[in-house]
Amino acid sequence: MTLQSTSEPAEHQGAAVGSSFYAAMRILPRPQREAMFQVYSFCRYVDDIADSDEPRDLRAAGLQRWRDDIDALYRGAPPPRLADYQGSVQAFGLKREDFLAIIDGMEMDVTADIRAPEDATLDLYCDRVASAVGRLSVRIFGLPEQDGILLAHHLGRALQLTNILRDIDEDAGLGRLYLPREGLLAAGITSVDPATVAADPAVPNVCAPLVARALKHFDAADEVMSRNPRRVVKAPRIMGKYYYSILQLLIARGFAPPRTPVKLGKAAKIAILLQYAIV
Repeated sequence: MTLQSTSEPAEHQGAAVGSSFYAAMRILPRPQREAMFQVYSFCRYVDDIADSDEPRDLRAAGLQRWRDDIDALYRGAPPPRLADYQGSVQAFGLKREDFLAIIDGMEMDVTADIRAPEDATLDLYCDRVASAVGRLSVRIFGLPEQDGILLAHHLGRALQLTNILRDIDEDAGLGRLYLPREGLLAAGITSVDPATVAADPAVPNVCAPLVARALKHFDAADEVMSRNPRRVVKAPRIMGKYYYSILQLLIARGFAPPRTPVKLGKAAKIAILLQYAIV
């Protein structure tokens, strides 16, 4: 993994290719599109550090270098890999604390493998790794301050909870368990071993409240987007509908083990894109 190379716009775009968000980013006007690719590229870099097989101290050091580089960017002396971020930071008013919050979220996976966090810790994690990304994104999209922060809060959590529900088995393979401790205990599960929990027949009882929570966040995000111009919210609309559709597939499949992987098909993605991309 090479993290020290000079960043170029094509590199940022390449990092996003194949992601669920790529099509939503592609429809934006060029300045917004390039800024979103930069944000996504940054997220990929720090996520790759958190998920790497390197020792924890080396991963923590890698994240600290990103903190130092973000600080340098906001001092007006960005390192080469962040040089082209300056224009976006100035044009869209991107906040230093949101970049740093994302790094803090990644560090939660580095300090120790997350296993059955308390509900408040899970919400903090969702805020850092998802809603902080949303707070950067809504500034790029051009939403008003208050609605932008509200949309980031709800849509970020909706997306991250959907990820958690989708990736139970994949996360267990990494030694991680994001299902909340309170939910496990309520379902009669006392283990916090990821593989043991993933195979427990009571897992659907843990997932049901998370599904309900994610649906409430999707509804709240839709309410915010409905009172803003379509051209401003078309990208988050597409992102939200992608993930809402994934959540519906998960609900239809169920959460009892063994679970088959769920993926949104190409035709469904195109249908969403056609519905919301054209203003």
